[in-house]
Amino acid sequence: MKYVFFDIECACVFKNVAKICAFGYVVTDESFRVLAREDILMNPKGKFHLTGRKGGEGLVLPYEYEDFKKYPVFPAKYREIKGLLEDKEAIVLGHATMNDVNYLNLETKRYKLPSFRFEFFDTQFFWMNATGSFDHQMGLGAIAMELGVEFTPHRAVDDAYATMRVCEAFCKREGVDVKGLIARYGIRGGRVENYQIRCPSSGKQREYYRERAREKEEYHRRHEEFYRYVNKHMHRRKKGGSLEGKVFCFARDVETDVPMSVKLVAAIFNSGGKYTSHPAECNVYIARETGGLRYESALSGGAAFISYDALERQLVEGEEG
Repeated sequence: MKYVFFDIECACVFKNVAKICAFGYVVTDESFRVLAREDILMNPKGKFHLTGRKGGEGLVLPYEYEDFKKYPVFPAKYREIKGLLEDKEAIVLGHATMNDVNYLNLETKRYKLPSFRFEFFDTQFFWMNATGSFDHQMGLGAIAMELGVEFTPHRAVDDAYATMRVCEAFCKREGVDVKGLIARYGIRGGRVENYQIRCPSSGKQREYYRERAREKEEYHRRHEEFYRYVNKHMHRRKKGGSLEGKVFCFARDVETDVPMSVKLVAAIFNSGGKYTSHPAECNVYIARETGGLRYESALSGGAAFISYDALERQLVEGEEG
């Protein structure tokens, strides 16, 4: 068994276009001894249109762009790449591999070539399973830094090599090989076949999303409970109380801290105050801490900020008194 680590760079990437200019790979044995490594450069048959992570200009590949005109186009390297990735004796790995597999898919469609057909794994997904951080996709550089691996970003073969080193360091830290990582976290590899791509998955990932769904459902339940009370009782508020003319708004986490938020809004209504769900319309904003879009919206409209925790203590002390 051997490992094939790969990475792809494109001259441009749009929704249905990914013009590959470099396919970098590193082949190792199961002990991570390098057997082969190469940067396969190709003429993308298009201009370079490179953007940063957030879509802004600025990403620079460490190549001379004019040199790519000298290299063959993707179809000339298709069989070589296909042979590497479809090797029955190899486990194929990358970092954020779904992106690169999608690029291969788009190029094979562009040139009307048969679909690739192979299973793949992802060091980023390994990391997510180990840390439980499925809502945050850490880049290769960040994980490499965490594991003490150095590399030069955006040269395809160097990224492939860094992915290999990251995988090696991760396996050493976990005390297993790649198959052991896959087994430990119950990972099902991604797969591409007939131009269809299946994402990598795991039991831990599924449980994470089930828990997120439960939390979201509970959040909506509490949110609805709070607003049912507000809508039912605001028109019954005391007229001419000490809070007459005051319009309150709570931070989201305060609203859903039921029943304490209900006690607080009841006290506001009993003193003649009103409540709004729109922070820009309030003149008193209540939150546990400063910051956030709702906080900024409220204060930019002239609202005063009051600490929820301080008000909570006053309510509790008032009840005890």
